[in-house]
Amino acid sequence: MPVTDPYKVLGVAKNASEGEIKKAYRSLARKWHPDQNSDNAKAEEKFKEVQEAYDLVGDPKKRKEFDRGGFNIPFTGQSAPNPFGGGGVKFENIGDIFGAATGMFGGRGGGRQRVERGRDLEANVAIGFDQSINGTEVSVSVPRRETCDTCHGNGAAPGTSPKTCPRCQGSGVESVGQGMFSMSQPCSQCHGKGSIVEKPCPTCRGEGTVVKTRKYRVKIPAGVRNGARIRVAGKGENGENGGAPGDLFVVVNVSDSPIFTRKGDHLEVNVPVTVTEAIRGATIEVPTLDGIKQIKVPAGTKPGTVIRLKGEGPAHSKGPGNGDLRYRIEVEIPNMNELSKEQQDAVDDLATVITNNPREDLLARARG
Repeated sequence: MPVTDPYKVLGVAKNASEGEIKKAYRSLARKWHPDQNSDNAKAEEKFKEVQEAYDLVGDPKKRKEFDRGGFNIPFTGQSAPNPFGGGGVKFENIGDIFGAATGMFGGRGGGRQRVERGRDLEANVAIGFDQSINGTEVSVSVPRRETCDTCHGNGAAPGTSPKTCPRCQGSGVESVGQGMFSMSQPCSQCHGKGSIVEKPCPTCRGEGTVVKTRKYRVKIPAGVRNGARIRVAGKGENGENGGAPGDLFVVVNVSDSPIFTRKGDHLEVNVPVTVTEAIRGATIEVPTLDGIKQIKVPAGTKPGTVIRLKGEGPAHSKGPGNGDLRYRIEVEIPNMNELSKEQQDAVDDLATVITNNPREDLLARARG
């Protein structure tokens, strides 16, 4: 159904910023998305209503036209002042200026439809951590505005057709002013379309387009990061008057791993070692993307030391090759109260043998 108050549908004020409108749309789109509400006709209708509302006010140009009264103004570019009073009239280039001054010669301005690229669309998908590492393919449901099958886009009911606007005679513009000079502006009767629909199509209510949900299979590349936007060319909304279609951008949400932490193109793991392993050095087992492997912890390893397995991380987001696996060493200090009598005695013996003061240099600098 046509949206009469898109601001109310999106739950925002009429003076809301573009960011506020986009945030409200994303929240409602997630709430009513067909994938989240299977076999729920009411949710599907709400989803379409939200999409239609965002179609009107999510695009700055369309929003400006809607706020002015919904006119589809075909002129863009710099605004030229109207010498006969009223608002400015917009011209696309110098040719439009001469074409608009039709009153001087008694002719009429030739209306032309502006070719516009289709609007880009955005969809969100959620994948697991392992899928982000290995790559996967997902199904994406995308609501998009398409030509109405009933009226084939002309907005008129079956058996009827749009009528040539009697005011502008199909040009889409009308002359304003008086005397020797006049300028053109969008026709006040057909709003620049050049035609009038007397009996609207019952399917699209005269809009010529309807919202349909399309499903696409989208390949997610190996190594994709959380929040990445994958472009699917030509799967946005269709362009107007022969314009190229927009693109679909798939935003990827990657779930956290219980083991690895993503750091750019690399992965990090916190690995605890015992005091004796850190002092004497050891060969320990650690998790990798291909199972359990062994790494060497050098003797005298300090807490925070990073040991790398070069090229064994995820695929680079740009270019060939893989990132690294980084193991950050954490020295685990036991609680004396949890040690056995024999272990406590061993710690006491160690304290009598290792007597150097690691703070000696610090204190010497402090004393000057």
